[in-house]
Amino acid sequence: MHEQSVTVASGKPLSVEADGGWAQLHGDCARMVPHWAVPATVTESVPASLIHGVVVPSASARLVGAMPEYGA
Repeated sequence: MHEQSVTVASGKPLSVEADGGWAQLHGDCARMVPHWAVPATVTESVPASLIHGVVVPSASARLVGAMPEYGA
């Protein structure tokens, strides 16, 4: 597996597996859960152009971007 090191917002280096890094992605998603609001009722979908304010940690974006299924 290819690994790369990235620095996250905390300033700490993080080793990221470019291939097979699902555990890292899962952990990032689990940490983001408290930031996601769950509406009381289901609403209709909106156009992507109206979606704003989504922040993805750069390490997660690079991890997903390095996965052949989604990026590289």
